[in-house]
Amino acid sequence: MKTIKVVAAIIIHENKIFATQRGYGEFKDGWEFPGGKVESGETPQEALVREIKEELDIEIEVKDFLETVEYDYPAFHLSMDCFFCTIKSGEMVLKEHEAAKWLTVETLDSVDWLPADQGLVEGIREYMQLR
Repeated sequence: MKTIKVVAAIIIHENKIFATQRGYGEFKDGWEFPGGKVESGETPQEALVREIKEELDIEIEVKDFLETVEYDYPAFHLSMDCFFCTIKSGEMVLKEHEAAKWLTVETLDSVDWLPADQGLVEGIREYMQLR
């Protein structure tokens, strides 16, 4: 099975967590943490900064590593490095997503997460409680 290496940003601002809704592809309308594929020669952190600039038009600072999610979708294996991030500069513009929401710890379950992203919710709750 083909493995796709991606990164995801768990963007935190004013104790809220940013979630995006896919606007394209076979997982259209599912909710996820923004990010994308790691290109050859990039570190996961570099890929995350580039992807978020491309998708949301903001500069982020990559902070703490949360975990690497390994998930088998029917057509491929996903390996996703997930990092907590903060906004350094810019105003968010949704370039690839259908919608976005700022969620609180209490409302993290209010969206229909894609399967790989769903597994991050508990770790995010724990991290936010320690802040």
